[in-house]
Amino acid sequence: MSQVQGKLTVGILALQGAFAEHQTALQKVASARKITVCLVRTPDDLQKCDALIIPGGESTTIALLAKLAGLLEPLRQFSKEKPIWGTCAGAILLAQVVENTKKGGQDLLGSMSITVARNGWGSQVESFEAPLSVDGLRNSEKPFTGVFIRAPVILALHPSPDVPPIHVVARLPVGTVPKSSAASVQLDPDDPRTIVAVRQGKHMMTTFHPELTKDGRFHEYFVQTCVLPSLSMS
Repeated sequence: MSQVQGKLTVGILALQGAFAEHQTALQKVASARKITVCLVRTPDDLQKCDALIIPGGESTTIALLAKLAGLLEPLRQFSKEKPIWGTCAGAILLAQVVENTKKGGQDLLGSMSITVARNGWGSQVESFEAPLSVDGLRNSEKPFTGVFIRAPVILALHPSPDVPPIHVVARLPVGTVPKSSAASVQLDPDDPRTIVAVRQGKHMMTTFHPELTKDGRFHEYFVQTCVLPSLSMS
């Protein structure tokens, strides 16, 4: 375990996007646990971390800046050993396959056996919120407000005996996608496009932005479900 004054260190990739909002949310969790929050901008920053959050933003830009900072390969190696949680753009970077990329494609970490599509619900003006039921959250009977802004859509899960099991954490309730959305078709409850949060091994992705709410339960969930178990196994 990386130690800073005896504390667990959780990093936030701070190259572009909503990293400051994640920092605020995580610091609230940190006050109740022995956690240090580290903004990651260099490979040296990453080496201090026991886990990492990749924020929402623009996935192509984050990948490019990571490459320019010499972080891309260290991030890939980190993902083989330690937990990463990707939100929105971060979820895209964690995916194995991405559709609807910009011309020329983009670099990925490929850490989760999942196919996603960029901007799957449409443009910025088609952003929406939805109440999510999530087993495992503190006060799980209280819905978590999912904020979807140019959100990616999960198109397929790729389970295999060669990779850790994939666990669906949350789905969109039927009827919550606005009619104005590019994907406003009526979705079957089992349609993979309804999946908005998923775990695989040490990693987790959410296609929405938990950091844009005042509800820190998903940050608690990441620490409790992904980070602490991975440390006990190392």
